[in-house]
Amino acid sequence: MATPDGTVPTISVIAKELGVSRSTVSRAFTRPDLLRPETVEKVLAKAQTLGYVPNKVARALSTGQNGVIALIVPDIANPFFPPLIRAAQVGADHQDFCVLLGDSAENPAQESRLITRFTPQVDGFVLAASRLDDAALAEYARRRPVVLINRDVPRMPRVLTDSHTGFMQAIAHLAELGHEHLAYVGGPPGAWSDHQRRRGIAAARADHGMTLTTLPADPATYDGGKATVEAILASGATAVLAYDDVVAHGVLAGLTEHGVRVPEDMSVIGCDDVFAATTYPPLTTISLRCAEAGKIAVSVLLDLVAGRSVGDVRHSLDSHLIVRATTGPAPHARRQGPPAQGS
Repeated sequence: MATPDGTVPTISVIAKELGVSRSTVSRAFTRPDLLRPETVEKVLAKAQTLGYVPNKVARALSTGQNGVIALIVPDIANPFFPPLIRAAQVGADHQDFCVLLGDSAENPAQESRLITRFTPQVDGFVLAASRLDDAALAEYARRRPVVLINRDVPRMPRVLTDSHTGFMQAIAHLAELGHEHLAYVGGPPGAWSDHQRRRGIAAARADHGMTLTTLPADPATYDGGKATVEAILASGATAVLAYDDVVAHGVLAGLTEHGVRVPEDMSVIGCDDVFAATTYPPLTTISLRCAEAGKIAVSVLLDLVAGRSVGDVRHSLDSHLIVRATTGPAPHARRQGPPAQGS
């Protein structure tokens, strides 16, 4: 777009209109943190009025930055990730960065290919629930700044959604309801989140003297959860803890097909709280702060891209149990009922 006098809007034109230096206008687009907020606002408003669009190539040449970061997730269809992706996009946009999104399909080889392809185009990576080993992650971090979500690798910046506390609360809740035998339907093999959940469940059930049966969901999907129901029923468990809400939803469907009532015959608890309130019955679950994890990870990454030292960052976001309608007294506890009056 041209200005009213027919000239093409440039940094020089904006600077002349505002009576400031060209470097001030340039910094408003490339390093707004170095200017007063009111100065940045004036420059951006004038640029919009004149129809000026920053040249990304020029920005890359002057700052060494592409203005793009990459976010790679293992399964974009998993409801845990969309709130995280949206929060990451908002955080990047606030600092005039774009987000390039990749889906590794739970495949470390595909994750490596995406990182290799994206590296020339981006200034850094957020890797969510990465399936790569520690050595590979360290190697990629030498090429571009990397921030991890739900991978606890020492000396690498990471943001963790800590489900440990939530699962401790879940098992205490089931113990209060009289459950003595639990089943855990697990997540993707080797996933940090699954390992953490198994550890928390094992410790908590031992504290309450409960029996635990661990079953794999293969894969950790709705269908995988549904396929475990026969094994759950054969185990004798009266309550199920699922790796996430997707697996729990599959378990609920499978129990219904087998004529098992929830929570009268079986209690079910999920994890993530991404759509748990909209299942039927509404799912008791562990709420994780997935959106906040995305926001923090992008903030840390952009600090690294800007050359600011962040040290050995390890953000841990706690979790908590939300009790809804899929947990109730264990069947044997319900049959026994409350003690008679006067007994």
